[in-house]
Amino acid sequence: MKKIQMVDLKSQYEKIKDTVNISIQEVLDTNTYINGPQVHQFQKSLEEYLDVKHVIPCANGTDALQIAMMGLDLKPGDEVITADFTFAATVEVIALLQLIPVLVDVDLYNMNISIEGIKKAITPKTKAIVPVHLFGRAANMEAIMAIAKEYNLYVIEDNAQAIGANCKFSDGTKKKAGTIGHVGATSFFPSKNLGCYGDGGAVFTNDDALAHKLRGIVNHGMYERYHHDVVGVNSRLDSIQAAVLNAKLPLLDEYGRARQDAARKYSAAFEGHKNIVAPTICSICDCHVFHQYTLRIIDADRNGLMQHLLEKGIPCAIYYPIPLHLQKAYADSRYNEEDFPVTNQLVREVLSLPMHTELDDEQIKFITDSVLQYLK
Repeated sequence: MKKIQMVDLKSQYEKIKDTVNISIQEVLDTNTYINGPQVHQFQKSLEEYLDVKHVIPCANGTDALQIAMMGLDLKPGDEVITADFTFAATVEVIALLQLIPVLVDVDLYNMNISIEGIKKAITPKTKAIVPVHLFGRAANMEAIMAIAKEYNLYVIEDNAQAIGANCKFSDGTKKKAGTIGHVGATSFFPSKNLGCYGDGGAVFTNDDALAHKLRGIVNHGMYERYHHDVVGVNSRLDSIQAAVLNAKLPLLDEYGRARQDAARKYSAAFEGHKNIVAPTICSICDCHVFHQYTLRIIDADRNGLMQHLLEKGIPCAIYYPIPLHLQKAYADSRYNEEDFPVTNQLVREVLSLPMHTELDDEQIKFITDSVLQYLK
C-alpha cells in the first residue's frame, strides 16, 4: 500500500506535471513574473467558473479577507460577526483593521456559523457578517443574506476551504460559495482544493465599483503607476502560481468528485457506529467539497484514537483544538463560556482524517479499519 498522506500533492502533481511544467516554463521564458498573462488568464477563467463578474487575484487568502474588508470602508470600532470555530486568519484581519470581532457559536450539524447566534449578536455597531464555509461545506447563505438585508449589513464570505461548493436556495437556484455575499475571499494555499505551489488568494464580487476599488488596494492603491488613489497594500498573485492554477482549475470539479467519493466510502464504513458522527453528503446540491473529512468522536477517547492512528502511520489532525474566544490574542471579557456550547463540544470531539484527490480504496479501508479497531 502506498504511504498515506494527509494531503498527497506529489501524486496529484504527477498526473498533471506536463501541463504544469509547460505553464511554468512559459513564465520563465517571458520573464513576466508579476501580473503576467498567466494571471489575467486565471482571473478570466475563474470568473467564468464561478459565474461572478469580478475576480481580483492577490497574494494569499488572509490578504484576500483583509482587502475585502478594506474595500468596504469599515471603520475602527465597527463590529464584525464571525464564527468562533475556525482558523484564526478570519478574526486576525478584523483585529488588524481595528474592527471589533464578535465571535458566535456554530451549528452542531454542519459546524458553520449559527444563524440564531448571528441574530443575537447584532447591535447598532454591527456592520458585517463573515460566514466561514468550514471544511468545504457551504454555510446557510440564504438565511445569512436575509439577515444582512434586514439589518443593512455587509456579508464577506470566507471561502478559503470551499471553492467549488454550491449553495442551494429555496427557489431551486444554485450559486457557488464565495459569490453570494457582497464580497468573497479564498486561499490557494497548496493543500486547498484548488491550490498552487506557494501562496495565493483571490477576492470575488459582482459589484463593479467595489471591484475597481479592490484592484487598486491590491496594488499599493494604484490604478496608474505612481498615482496612489486609495490606501493599498502589496498583494499580487505571482505569475508562476497563476500558471499552476491554470493547470488545475479545469480539474476542480473532478477533484471535488474524488473527495466526495472518498467521503462516501469513509461514511459508509462508519455508518451506525455509536461513537462516530460522520459528515453528511448532500447528493443533490454539492454543498460539501470536503476540504477536510472531519468526524465527531462521542463517548470515546478522541485523543487516544488519534494516537492509535498516528502509530499505525495514518496522519490525522484536530481542526481546531482551541476556540478563538480562548486564544490569548483574541480573549475578551465580553465572552462567556456558556455562549459557546457547541464550539466547546466540537474542540473535544473533532478529528480529521486524510482527505485528498489521490486516496484509493486500499488506503481508505486501512484507515477505516484502524478507526473501527480502536473504537470496537
